[in-house]
Amino acid sequence: HGAAELDETGTEALSRRTPAPAWLPTAKGEEGDFCLRSSDCAAGLCCARHFWSKICKPVLREGQVCTRHRRKGSHGLEIFQRCQCAEGLACRLQREHGPADASRLHTCQRH
Repeated sequence: HGAAELDETGTEALSRRTPAPAWLPTAKGEEGDFCLRSSDCAAGLCCARHFWSKICKPVLREGQVCTRHRRKGSHGLEIFQRCQCAEGLACRLQREHGPADASRLHTCQRH
C-alpha cells in the first residue's frame, strides 16, 4: 500500500508545478534581463549570450556593427553575441572609400 500512496503524492506534486522556472519574470524581459530565448524579451530585443549566461539585448539598427557568420553554427562560439539586424536590414560588409580590404567591418544596411 506504500507504492499507491507514493503515486498519489507524485501526481499531486506535478499538478502544482509552475510551467516556467520561478526565476523567469512573468512580463517580457527588458534590456539586461536574463532570458532563455528571444520570446522571453520585450519587442525590439533578442536573447543573446553575454559571458556564460543569456540576456535581452537590443536588435541592431541601421549603421550598427553586426556579426556575419561564415559557417552555420559558429554563432554558438561567441561569448558576447549581438542580436540580428532589424527587419528590412541585412548584415553586409561596410563600404569604404579607401582600399577594398581596408575594413572588414559589417554593418546593418537596407536591402
